[in-house]
Amino acid sequence: MTKNLDKDGLSSIAQNYNLFYIDLWGVIHNGISLYQEAIKTLKELDKTNKEYVLLTNAPRPSNTVKDFLKKMGLDKSIREHVFSSGEAALKYLKKNLHSQMFYHIGPSKDFDLFIDFKKMKTDDLNQSNYFLCTGLFDRHNNDLNYYKELLENKIDKIMICT
Repeated sequence: MTKNLDKDGLSSIAQNYNLFYIDLWGVIHNGISLYQEAIKTLKELDKTNKEYVLLTNAPRPSNTVKDFLKKMGLDKSIREHVFSSGEAALKYLKKNLHSQMFYHIGPSKDFDLFIDFKKMKTDDLNQSNYFLCTGLFDRHNNDLNYYKELLENKIDKIMICT
C-alpha cells in the first residue's frame, strides 16, 4: 500500500512497522544544519521502541559520518543508528581484497575510506587488481570522456563503487 505522508506524517503509519530505513541527506540534514522536525520524529521512534537505520551513500566509514553529524549537534543516541555505503564497502574490502593493489578513482578527500590499507594503493592502473571508486576526480568531474579513455582497456578489473 502506498500512502503520501505529507499531510499525516510518519506517525500515521509508525505503529504498523518495527523497523525504518531513513535517508540522511535531505531528510535529517541539508549538509549544513539538522532538520529539527526530523530529529523530533527520531526521538518519538526511540520512545516507542521502534528501530531505525539512518542510511547514507557517502563513500566514507560510518564513524566519519557520525563525526560530521556530531559537529552539527546530533545526539549520540541518534548517531549510533548511522550506516554508510562506505562502511559496507570497507567491510567487503577488508574481508575480500585487503591484500590486493587498488587504484583509487575519486577525490582525495575520500582517503579515509582506505586509510587502513593505504599501502595497497597504486597510481598505476596496470599494477592494480581492482578499482576503488568513491566518485569522480575533482579535476575531471565534468568530463566523462576522461573516464572512458582511462578505463577503456581495463574491463578485466573489478570496480568497487562506494
